[in-house]
Amino acid sequence: MLTLTTVRSNDQFNTTVYGYRDRLRGIIGTRMVLLMNEEDIRRMGLSEGQEVDLETHADDGVERRVRGLRVTPYSIPSGNCAGYYPELNPLVPLWHRAHKAHVPAAKSVPVRLIS
Repeated sequence: MLTLTTVRSNDQFNTTVYGYRDRLRGIIGTRMVLLMNEEDIRRMGLSEGQEVDLETHADDGVERRVRGLRVTPYSIPSGNCAGYYPELNPLVPLWHRAHKAHVPAAKSVPVRLIS
């Protein structure tokens, strides 16, 4: 289990993506990446560049999965991972909302890797 947060690239405005060169994170050519802590990558027996699927951990009977994410080491706390919005939006249940603002809680989605 990991906690997913979704992020935007520097060349993105809301859901409009203007390019495939995220100079903030050094990601070029694709947005289908899963940014992970290096210790988590090792602990889970994964390797950089390996393709994995990501699935939401929710007991509501709905399968939420995104396929073909490339494992990418990144400076992120252990137990967490990150990926681009809107590509990972299918993983966020509509009922998973912030308590006060009632907006989708796309910064704290419990997920599991399927390799």
